[in-house]
Amino acid sequence: MYAVIQTGGKQYRVEPGSTVVVEKLPGEKGASVVFDQVLLVSSGDGGNVNIGKPVIAGAKVTGEIVDHVRGDKLVVFKFRLRKNYVRRNGHRQNLTAVKISSISA
Repeated sequence: MYAVIQTGGKQYRVEPGSTVVVEKLPGEKGASVVFDQVLLVSSGDGGNVNIGKPVIAGAKVTGEIVDHVRGDKLVVFKFRLRKNYVRRNGHRQNLTAVKISSISA
């Protein structure tokens, strides 16, 4: 069984027992989190697929916060040719690792 959820402006394919790294969520390690924007739920055997328009009413995916981490550094480099303009900046996104415990449709 798997589902497609939406959080942080992105979509993720999740299965029970899997760990997914999403945009930072409020909460401490070990706290429970519920994703209610479920876009698709499948039985996994190719038979039963439920697609929302845009979300499935009443469906939810529950998980547990494993850790709060920071992503890899991205280098933002801007310059204008022959204008003596150079800017170099870095960015590291705050992320949350969530272990998916159950999918209910």
